[in-house]
Amino acid sequence: MSTSTPTRVQARFPSAVPVAVGLAAGFAIAQGTGIRALGGAVFVAGGLAAGLLWRQRRGLAVAAALGVGYVAAFVLTHVLAIGVGWPAWVAVGSVTAVAAAVSAWIADRPAVTG
Repeated sequence: MSTSTPTRVQARFPSAVPVAVGLAAGFAIAQGTGIRALGGAVFVAGGLAAGLLWRQRRGLAVAAALGVGYVAAFVLTHVLAIGVGWPAWVAVGSVTAVAAAVSAWIADRPAVTG
């Protein structure tokens, strides 16, 4: 048996989760209930939660840029579904996957020190 103290690994909650919840669940709730404002509230809550994580991990400038990207993703789902004619869930799913991946790549990676 080792006498060394175990190293505690601090798990970080991924910012990609509130991004995905805000976009996909916001759409699902708006569509399922017929109350667009309720879906919008979920979208806003997801964006705020992700924004807090982005700011904490990468600073205000990166958080602002990712926030603009989050809103742009929301707009893009509408452009793809209404303007291009994609099925709504295909548009939402595709854009959500990309937005969550960008969030994970930029904000959830360990910071490079050196």
